[in-house]
Amino acid sequence: MASSSNYSILFLIITLLSSSSITTTHAARSLLQLPNLPTIPSLPQPTMPQLPTIPNLPTAATLPPLPSVASLPTLPTTTTLPSLPTLPNFPTMTLPPMPASIPMPSLPNIPTISTIPTLSSPPSN
Repeated sequence: MASSSNYSILFLIITLLSSSSITTTHAARSLLQLPNLPTIPSLPQPTMPQLPTIPNLPTAATLPPLPSVASLPTLPTTTTLPSLPTLPNFPTMTLPPMPASIPMPSLPNIPTISTIPTLSSPPSN
């Protein structure tokens, strides 16, 4: 019963996907079959106004020099880390021994699927 509903859902999804593909194909074909449309005339390109010149921009000669590597502070080279605290010893957990023979649970039998009788044509006279 559940497999037939799965098949019907699958069939529904395939039907929807194929019908959407058909409408997309139909729309594309109808767009290709339109008559030649008039061409759009080219518009004149607007001219951009010149940007104003700013005379007070600093040049490379007037910029202050970058600091040299020698003038930067040095980082400390020796760092001692504190030692980690010792953890107490915890007792180890042990499980009881397993029995020598463990009865395995039996698996349920797979039900047999009954076959559907096929209809044959009546014998001809």
